Amino acid sequence: MEKRNPLQYFFITLKGMAMGVAELVPGVSGGTIAFVAGIYEEFITAINSVNLSLLQTLKKEGFKAAWEKLNGNFLLALFLGMMISIFSFAKLISWLLINQPIPLWSFFFGLVVASVFMVAKAVHKWNFIKVIIFLIGAAGAFYITTLPPSANSEGLFFIFLSGALAICAMILPGISGSFILVLLGSYKTVLDAVHERDFKIIIIFSLGCLFGLLSFAKLLKWMFNNYKDITLALLTGFIMGSLNKIWPWKTILDTRTYGDKVITIDKNVLPSAFEGEPQVLFAIVAAIVGFALIFTLEKLASKK
Repeated sequence: MEKRNPLQYFFITLKGMAMGVAELVPGVSGGTIAFVAGIYEEFITAINSVNLSLLQTLKKEGFKAAWEKLNGNFLLALFLGMMISIFSFAKLISWLLINQPIPLWSFFFGLVVASVFMVAKAVHKWNFIKVIIFLIGAAGAFYITTLPPSANSEGLFFIFLSGALAICAMILPGISGSFILVLLGSYKTVLDAVHERDFKIIIIFSLGCLFGLLSFAKLLKWMFNNYKDITLALLTGFIMGSLNKIWPWKTILDTRTYGDKVITIDKNVLPSAFEGEPQVLFAIVAAIVGFALIFTLEKLASKK
């Protein structure tokens, strides 16, 4: 296994932080960041090493051998970065979503547009079949983004299930784990638990994430090993289709009340049709910054 120095692990932690920030915004996938940052396949491989043979290695050869087989330093650095972002920026992201939504969504829109090019570039040779797979992925992701959100749910089993489904979405570039939580009605519950340090909810949600991660990563690993270009074409489509969700300018079509929670149903509009200050200049600048950040991450990908 590749040996890394402390500086390289520091960069992995930074990439984990970027993944964590992305996952806080409904519609943006941490898996997209992982792919562009050059750690996606290593991440999937490391997750797949959590199995019975790892326990056998731990029993026969000790903790050090099992830790190396797990690629433990890599996972520790990555998840540390994600946790730092989630606990540090949850309140800021929540505030920006309410008070400065257009610049925030514009930043991530630029980021995701750049990601489409980056992931598409990884396909060795595009052909008719791969284009069809790309279109299927884009249509699927687009359809998911049009589904109405659900009322907030706080049942512990539902929180566990939400974690399992959200983590599957998180490791798929283009499908946002936090957006899945919005659709399921668990987003506010989980975000409030982070704010209020409700460790019961956090632990149940984390266990659900662990279950989903270990299950879904095996499928992704198999797809990368056997149909890499097809998988990349599908993921490129997922990312393209997700752009519908993060378009900055929206108008509210309807509101639905579930108990004390109000859900808004909206649609995308042009800046000229936006009700309120469209902030076009700020949006353009934010989108350019997001677009440029992806190329910065790609350069950091060489610092593994």
